[in-house]
This record gives sequence, C-alpha cells and structure tokens, in this order.
Amino acid sequence: MAINARKPYPSQPVDGIDRYHGNQLVYLSWDRHLMFAAPFITCVPPGLRFGEFVDTVLAPLIAADPDAAVIDWTKAQWLKANQPFAPDFAKSLADNGIGHKDQLRLQTPGLNTLCGSMAG
Repeated sequence: MAINARKPYPSQPVDGIDRYHGNQLVYLSWDRHLMFAAPFITCVPPGLRFGEFVDTVLAPLIAADPDAAVIDWTKAQWLKANQPFAPDFAKSLADNGIGHKDQLRLQTPGLNTLCGSMAG
C-alpha cells in the first residue's frame, strides 16, 4: 500500500533481523490441530540445527496436544511458503533456507487432533 505523507516517513521496519541479537523469527503452524489457533512465533539462531529446532523448540510448544507424543518425525510433511519442503535435520535453519520471518507448516497425516472425522 502506498503512503502519502506530509513529511519524510521512516520506512525502516522495526522488526528487522538486526533487532534480535543474532536470532531470527520463525513462524510455525501445525495443520489440522486446532488446539493452536495461530502460528507459533519462535526467536532462534539461524545456526540452530533443524533437528534441534524440532527437539528443543517445537516439541515442547506442541506437547499439550494429545497427538504430539506419537508424531513420527520421519513421516512428517513440511511446507515453507506454502510449498513442499524437505528439511535436512542435520543442517542449520540457515542451511535449510529458513530465514527471518519465514513460516513453516507441519503436517502429520493420520494425526488430526480436534478435527476428528471432519478432517480431509
């Protein structure tokens, strides 16, 4: 959206990566799990291995969901920017191409907490 300002308007975003002391924001949602109404926002270092991100950040965030304990991470499906994405668990977020303010979506076929038989 264009801005019509009467005087110079600062266009520097206030949530740039430089504001997070070496960390970056990564959004994450778990499809078909309505217990979580909105994506999680995490603040993590770009050098964090994806496997560590899952084990130390994501798993504790979703632990309250009954399906969390039975996720088979080898069968989990991921989307990045709404496109299929196959992360390498041994590589860092940065090496997986996950940048500041990117959103990841987790899909776990067969696990549909709170959606029941309505899930497609």
